[in-house]
Amino acid sequence: MDKIIVKGGRQLQGEVNVSGAKNAALPILASALLADGKSTYRNVPDLADVKTMLKVLETMGCGTERLTGRKKDVCEVAVEGPITPEAPYDLVKTMRASVLVLGPLVARFGRARVSMPGGCAIGARPIDQHLKGLKALGADITLTEGYVEAKAKQLKGGTVNFDVITVTGTENVMMAAVLAKGRTVLENCAREPEVEELARVLNKMGARIEGAGTSIITIDGVDALKPVDHAILPDRIEAGTLMVAAAITGGNVLVKHAVPEHLESVILKLRETGCTITAEQGGLRVKAPKVVDSVDVKTTEHPGFPTDMQAQLMGLMTVASGTSVISESIFENRFMHVPELHRMGADITIQGHTAVVKGVKKLSGAPVMATDLRASASLVLAGLRAEGKTEVARIYHLDRGYERLEQKLRKLGADIRRVKA
Repeated sequence: MDKIIVKGGRQLQGEVNVSGAKNAALPILASALLADGKSTYRNVPDLADVKTMLKVLETMGCGTERLTGRKKDVCEVAVEGPITPEAPYDLVKTMRASVLVLGPLVARFGRARVSMPGGCAIGARPIDQHLKGLKALGADITLTEGYVEAKAKQLKGGTVNFDVITVTGTENVMMAAVLAKGRTVLENCAREPEVEELARVLNKMGARIEGAGTSIITIDGVDALKPVDHAILPDRIEAGTLMVAAAITGGNVLVKHAVPEHLESVILKLRETGCTITAEQGGLRVKAPKVVDSVDVKTTEHPGFPTDMQAQLMGLMTVASGTSVISESIFENRFMHVPELHRMGADITIQGHTAVVKGVKKLSGAPVMATDLRASASLVLAGLRAEGKTEVARIYHLDRGYERLEQKLRKLGADIRRVKA
């Protein structure tokens, strides 16, 4: 098992490219099931979760290929033979997003058998809203032996009002509705850029979707879709993480391909800390002071501050001037990085869903352990600032959502390397 070793104290300088968005790539790969033929996806990040989704599609009978050489960011998915509409437990348990095949399968093939994803390190994250939406479109849903079985001869348009805002739920039901007969209206939808991106891809395939990116999405069903060629949008969470890397080291970094409109809440918070952020050359430049100011933040659904940036911002606040209050309103168990930051000298007190962070003058390198994807990023960021050596273990979490992060940071001047544990 690999680990990352960081020796802190270097200011980051230079330019870095943002990879394609994992949380857009996963539903878009699943959407290939909606059309016969070969779809081509570009700017697909080389991540463990993407590999898992490709394996899920392969087990169903799809042909999948990631190209090599200069086209290594290109994936092809061919739906050309018989499809077995089942996603087995051994794959779904490693990645919750595997459940995104449920909507496309029942819409296109009339049935689906998908393992229940179960819990996750950062909270329960149930799929009840996915099932509520599919039922509203006429699917017959049964739960047997840990699997969801959905059947429908022909889905029919309907109105779905999500009880809570759910990104994957919005995406799953939207994919099902594109082949339903008649009009579907989805209310209280997730508004994330990744939802908009999926709708953009589905419309290129021949779907008729309006309102993606707002709380109400309207879908007029069509008889069939066609394959697509599409480049995935840049990953806003990776971009935000790299921006915080510049901030925590007092650096000056151009984050190329970062999309300002997708990062407004992150940009506002970093500006409050004293960073100067400007749009230039197809990206965002971050110039940071030696010591940032403390800020308060509460995570909320998009366009609010993303829960996927909470751990990284907390890492920055550990060395800020003053005290910050960080409130987590999305997931119930997302402060697992706090004990590891304590090992590095951070002063953090947890009170329910709130963390009070008192900035310290310095962090000290220490052996720490990643507990989830974004927590692992926060520990790497803290290591960039800490005095001495930080060893981050269990970085398979990091590899689920960041494409060669240590290489990108090293290019900016960080003393960081990956070693076999």
